[in-house]
Amino acid sequence: MAVSRRMPVRMADVFPDGAYLVGEFEPVRDFHAERRADGSRPQQVDKETGLAVWQVPVLDADPEAGRRDKTLTVKIAAEVQPVPPANKTDSPFTPVSFNGLTVTPWIDDSGARARLAYSIRATGVTSPSGGDMRSGDKKEAA
Repeated sequence: MAVSRRMPVRMADVFPDGAYLVGEFEPVRDFHAERRADGSRPQQVDKETGLAVWQVPVLDADPEAGRRDKTLTVKIAAEVQPVPPANKTDSPFTPVSFNGLTVTPWIDDSGARARLAYSIRATGVTSPSGGDMRSGDKKEAA
């Protein structure tokens, strides 16, 4: 059995109580590439698609999420900078649903104890359907 490095997951599996953008999409810098003449780093390119990689900070609305897991980063590979959906709420945070979610497990050994962490990627971002954050993945296969 071959297990893909990136494992597909549903929106409800990762964000059972919803997800909210708490920042802007920014390019992911490639720290493995050589610096440019001006000292900056080029944008990271997705190894599977060849597209530029963008990242956005996301608030996980799960009340059970721990302090370290409340805000996380979701990466999207796209030709151009992704545009978030319009925020039609009174909240400063934009509710979103991610399409094509995948997780890649990795070992975070930056603290006193190593722990299992996950890199989260998506193929797109949309407004949640029907206002219910859990319904954003009904079109995705289980």
